[in-house]
Amino acid sequence: MNMVKHVPILEVKNLEVKRGGTVLLDIPTLSIEKGEILTLIGPNGAGKTTFLQTLSYLLKPFQGEILFKGEKVETNHSVLEYRRKLAMVFQEPLLFDTTVFNNVASGLKIRGMRKKEIDKRAMESLDRFGISHLKDRSAKTLSGGEAQRTSLARVFALQPEILLLDEPFSSLDPPTRDALLEDLEHILQQTRTTALFATHDRMEALRLSNRIAVMNVGKILQIGSPGEVMNQPIDEFVASFVGVETILTGKVVKKDGGTFFTLVEGEEIEVVGSAHLGETVVLCIRPENVTLSTRTSQEGTSARNVFSGRILRIVSLGLYQKVQLNCGFPLVAYVTNHSMEELSLAEGKEVKASFKATAVNVIKKGTNLRSQLKISIVNDPEK
Repeated sequence: MNMVKHVPILEVKNLEVKRGGTVLLDIPTLSIEKGEILTLIGPNGAGKTTFLQTLSYLLKPFQGEILFKGEKVETNHSVLEYRRKLAMVFQEPLLFDTTVFNNVASGLKIRGMRKKEIDKRAMESLDRFGISHLKDRSAKTLSGGEAQRTSLARVFALQPEILLLDEPFSSLDPPTRDALLEDLEHILQQTRTTALFATHDRMEALRLSNRIAVMNVGKILQIGSPGEVMNQPIDEFVASFVGVETILTGKVVKKDGGTFFTLVEGEEIEVVGSAHLGETVVLCIRPENVTLSTRTSQEGTSARNVFSGRILRIVSLGLYQKVQLNCGFPLVAYVTNHSMEELSLAEGKEVKASFKATAVNVIKKGTNLRSQLKISIVNDPEK
């Protein structure tokens, strides 16, 4: 029986971009599955835009290979043929000075399609993004959200196999961004379009992604499912970028079955896992995994780690509060506004802080980053 070899829709090998002796992009290998939404997150200058522009052949020259459905572009596929399979949406909509309909139909006209098919596809795409009522409006009169919907409708009218999105929502106000994200999520699922989405907003990444790739200085530091990347960061940079507010360094002083104890600034923190006595480790604790309570209400908790602490600072984050504590070591918790009132939390107040041993992610000092990255890819539950 002949086995059909699995081929990803897009794959890069030894991809490197240099300018003036500086390496802007260095990605040894990465594959994207058909229908997958892969989000690239990282700070400004991380290489997200450079990567997307290289994939779309907008940025040349570069070293390495880009394979589309297993065939190397420029060898088995012409660049023009390959680029016709792609569409890219930028941060700014870049619309023509004409009507919304003509903007959406522009790519189809360039490809020489018949008017009947152009009208059909353009109207379907306008309906999909809820802007058919704007079809005769001048693009110059559109709001930011309407303009970006027009830009997205234009690329979806082309029915691309791969969609590249370069921070398309960063200039929109929160309600407009949320509504457009919801529509885009539904349309991507409906059309099964493969997408690479670059953003520095981790909440956008969590909302859309099958996998997340964290980038910095042109490299992919970690790639995996949203849960894996957010809860099991591979190093301290990734941890801080994905919202881990407490990052502590300590030494393993005791082991007990499936847990070990780490000494951090005179306090012992219990962690599920294995480690060697005397080993230095980094502990990562997400703020939503820390629970605060008054002294009298602490009995009955199942958390292994319970510490007395003093509130140093409270920062309002809208729907919840960020509480910074001194428990002998620094600790950050997120607390709902309801809990703030119920516990009468205030700066200077003494409280009990608790978190489970399973809620602590451990980074072993000196662990080879490349080997951890390979493990992350192999064990990705989305594969």
